[in-house]
Amino acid sequence: MKIIKIYSLIIIYAALAFLLGAGAAAAKEDGKIIHDAEYYSLEAQNGEKWAADDKKIDKKLAEIREKNGGKPPNIIYILLDDVGFGEVGMDELSVIRGYKTPNMSTLAKEGLSLQRMYSEPSCTPTRVAMMTGRYPTRTGLTEAKTTLSGEGLSGEEVTLAEVLRDAGYNTSHIGKWHMGEIEQAFANNQGFMHAEFPIHQQAQLALMGIDSVDADIIRGVDAGREEQSYTLDKQFIPNPAHMVVGVEQRDGKLYEVNIKAGETWTQKKYREMNELYQKNALNQLRTLAKQDKPFYLNYWPMFPITFVQEHKSEYNTLNGGTIADSLVEVDEWVGQIVDEVDKLGIAENTIIVVMGDNGPFLQYAGPTGQSDRIYRGGKTDHLEGGVRVNAWVKWKGVIEAGSFAEDMFHVSDLYTTFARLGSATDGIPRDRIIDGLDQSGVLLLGDGHGRRDYLHIYEGTELKSVVKNKYKMHLAPAGANPITSAQFFDLYRDPRESRPIDSIKIGPWAGGQFAGMIQRHMALKKKYPNRPPTHAKPYEGIVNLRPETKKLIEIFELGQPQK
Repeated sequence: MKIIKIYSLIIIYAALAFLLGAGAAAAKEDGKIIHDAEYYSLEAQNGEKWAADDKKIDKKLAEIREKNGGKPPNIIYILLDDVGFGEVGMDELSVIRGYKTPNMSTLAKEGLSLQRMYSEPSCTPTRVAMMTGRYPTRTGLTEAKTTLSGEGLSGEEVTLAEVLRDAGYNTSHIGKWHMGEIEQAFANNQGFMHAEFPIHQQAQLALMGIDSVDADIIRGVDAGREEQSYTLDKQFIPNPAHMVVGVEQRDGKLYEVNIKAGETWTQKKYREMNELYQKNALNQLRTLAKQDKPFYLNYWPMFPITFVQEHKSEYNTLNGGTIADSLVEVDEWVGQIVDEVDKLGIAENTIIVVMGDNGPFLQYAGPTGQSDRIYRGGKTDHLEGGVRVNAWVKWKGVIEAGSFAEDMFHVSDLYTTFARLGSATDGIPRDRIIDGLDQSGVLLLGDGHGRRDYLHIYEGTELKSVVKNKYKMHLAPAGANPITSAQFFDLYRDPRESRPIDSIKIGPWAGGQFAGMIQRHMALKKKYPNRPPTHAKPYEGIVNLRPETKKLIEIFELGQPQK
């Protein structure tokens, strides 16, 4: 009898999914942004309140614009790498770990703390979600690529940089990018008018060199192994020095920088590259501030995930780990950016967002000193420790200093929110699902004005958990009963997801409700299918490729399917 009732619920929700699909079609026809199915249920219940909030938001934005000569706000987005919740900006938690991050703590005191910001489980997915406003599974970029793949972000995606650029913004990106090594995926081809970034990420630049091998951190370049008699494939263990390291845009063309033909890549060079990005970010900020146009600046430092620090004979923190020393340094960098905004006199018309891209890299917790602290899990996990990150927003004179918001946020929400603040929502595409929701109300009206209470969390292409308000369901393993074998958690009572609620007590209602939520999500996916990864020849568009890089491409291309 119970089983019949459960499946009846599923049928009902499937029918509702069909209706919501029709609602999405109507949204496309009337020019509205198409969101995921769950949004329409929330809109039906909260539409009047949201409409009233929108009037207040529009009025407040108009007042801010008038105060700043009609100019929309500048946007600075700083995305930190592999920083778990509580690792920075929370003095009480940092001090017991043997270090402090005073600049980010000051940022928290002077701005808004988003207490429930969700990222994606790893680097590339979070960056893709922010830049496109879409779950990574919809774009085909669901995992971090470590070596040549011939894949990247499609030129058909419409990035936030493109949306803001077309609305009159100057757009710049400096630092980690990590969205593929094909030409259409490069930052300069995704809406950024100024771009300097590494093609790959820390796996190549910090982990796969001889420094890491000597420190027994990871098996990367090992000359002894390459010289073994029976080693036929010399490219199977890639040499990071043969891949393109970092590029910058000059006179409309893309050039590799920071390495010369025949050079070996070292930790020292990696550090120099990081320091150069910090210097150039400050310089670019000064340049942008002098222009008449508003600007959007992405600054994505590559620290702190550095595992070998050959330049140091001793650590500067009581922690004595690479993560702590790197966090202290990154904290200084963030402070320099925030201080420069004040010095330039643009603070009252500049919104600054600082956040992490995912949880700590616990696979390297021992040698680095990373910790999952409050939430269990880390990078690559669907657990809260993998996807809950610190996030702060500062907007002098607009956002109340020292405020908190417990409204649920997802990193994709920044896409639609920044577009709203920049009067650029017309540039958001209407032919695909946009997962990001406009959360301007939280920033301008305060806590309790959010428009999200749900989230679908993927690991790669697999849906692993679903969040609704304070409840979270871990999906049942393949082949098991989808309702009675699932695990349910109350995230307020059990933030570490260690004590599942008895399914007998919660399953009769929660199982059916979550099943319906998933059904609606999947039904709309059929209407707007996921896109496969985009493939092309690596490194095209870079004008000064080194001989060793050309050889690497040549060998890589031999193994690719012929068109």
